[in-house]
Amino acid sequence: MLELRDIEYEVNGKKILNHINLNIDGGFTAITGPNGSGKSTLVKLIAGIIEPTHGKIYLDGTDITGHGITERAREGVSFAFQQPVRFKGITVRDLITIAAGKKMTVSDICEFLSEVGLCAKEYINREVDGSLSGGELKRIEIAMVLARGTKLSIFDEPEAGIDLWSFQSLIKVFERMHDTIHGTILIVSHQERILENADQIILLTAGEVAAFGPRQEMLTRLSNAGGACPTLKR
Repeated sequence: MLELRDIEYEVNGKKILNHINLNIDGGFTAITGPNGSGKSTLVKLIAGIIEPTHGKIYLDGTDITGHGITERAREGVSFAFQQPVRFKGITVRDLITIAAGKKMTVSDICEFLSEVGLCAKEYINREVDGSLSGGELKRIEIAMVLARGTKLSIFDEPEAGIDLWSFQSLIKVFERMHDTIHGTILIVSHQERILENADQIILLTAGEVAAFGPRQEMLTRLSNAGGACPTLKR
């Protein structure tokens, strides 16, 4: 279980997040809301990239508030960036092996690449550099998260900067993850196709939790809000 108690985050006197209280217990949770509502800031706090100004974060009852991203990775937290990092000189094989934290056979690596719709023969020895498109990088990063098999997998706007074909492939990956995951998936997204796969949805507005509930209830609420809440994208 992930628990956030009275989380606040402030930068240069400006409050970005205010009194965030959440309990997320397994399954697939989506975070949505208008631009500037604090979605990316919230998941970076959960991943340990930044620290809250106030409040506590618990993972399975353990206080991880002061733990950095490396410690949280050891504790079972994975984070996929909105803009994946490129690593010149490091191959896809290297990255997935590092992510898994154990010796991987070619067959093992190929299985993860196939899971995200990439031909292993074409990608396993590719460098993770500028020759890869945004969609390819996103899928390689998701393959790394799958290889880690962590209790909490976080994705910050996985649809950002990719083409329609890659987006459709990502949707299928998340659908399969939803069916097979044994931990918690947390995804920041504006895309209705992604929200429709969630078990529950968090709506952030102006740095606060405006609503949190089951998927259908929240989709109805967002749809009824219309122009007052320009969140959903098809």
